[in-house]
Amino acid sequence: MIARVSERAVPVEEFAADVNYYLSLQPRQLPSRYFYDDLGSALFEAICRLPWYRITRAETRLLAAHGGAILARSGVSTIVELGPGSGEKMAALVDAGRSGPAHRVHLDLRLVDISPSALELASRTLAALPDVSIATYQGRYETGLQQASAEARAGRELVLFLGSNIGNFDRPGADAFLRGVRAGMTGGDMLLLGADLVKPERDLVLAYDDPLGVTAAFNRNLLVRINRELGGAFDVDAFSHRAVWVEAESRVEMHLVSRGRQHVRVDAAGVDFVIENGESIWTESSYKYTTARIALALQRAGFGLVEQWTDETDGFALTLAEAR
Repeated sequence: MIARVSERAVPVEEFAADVNYYLSLQPRQLPSRYFYDDLGSALFEAICRLPWYRITRAETRLLAAHGGAILARSGVSTIVELGPGSGEKMAALVDAGRSGPAHRVHLDLRLVDISPSALELASRTLAALPDVSIATYQGRYETGLQQASAEARAGRELVLFLGSNIGNFDRPGADAFLRGVRAGMTGGDMLLLGADLVKPERDLVLAYDDPLGVTAAFNRNLLVRINRELGGAFDVDAFSHRAVWVEAESRVEMHLVSRGRQHVRVDAAGVDFVIENGESIWTESSYKYTTARIALALQRAGFGLVEQWTDETDGFALTLAEAR
């Protein structure tokens, strides 16, 4: 059974205000949350299947291997996923968790995402599972989690934040986000956090600058969206994609680099400026973790560490924590 519960999409005025603010910064920036229009979501799903982007495969292996232990330790009837993507990871968890008879119970699956196409895809994937109910919440994670938790059945809840999405926040932002997630949970509820670990620079850069150019298309699609929705005049072909590893900050940065001196205008955002040859617009940071740093971040946010599993081959960690 699938139910759709919609929050309004981000209004054009908010999108325009963000574009105006971030493009006025030095260095110029654009918020990564606007990557995920329908095309952006489809491109990201393609990225997840590339051989150089190992996060999804590593995480899926961990979910398949330890899903039984995760559901047994959490003992939940409701699972809420923040940013479900295609729904395949939640499906892997549920399939693995139901391998034993103790876990063959009805599950309420609740999906939160700003992208309606992602919610539709994940819903279709999860609808193939037996004995589940599915509800979707279109909007930001914190708002959707509050709605989903308010409507959940009595009992423990397991919140999933996978795909190393925690890496999209800087360190203070990650702390604030985890505190916000904890505020939307009840003591005894569980959080399963997936985080990419620090690894060799070559592997990290290839994951964000693949030889097929899929990630480059994903990055430039942000300009396509601004042109379409905000009356922008970006010359998309005049920007190159660049990914760099900043070791001191433990992050990979993605940039759009101008291939010449250009005049940029975005009518709805009130933006009008000249970008110089070689100047970049910083579109995303992906922070990498150590297992110890993950545990400390969760503890600061009000969680107690329950168990942690790592994929040593591809450098990824799943951490189960309990809201205290």
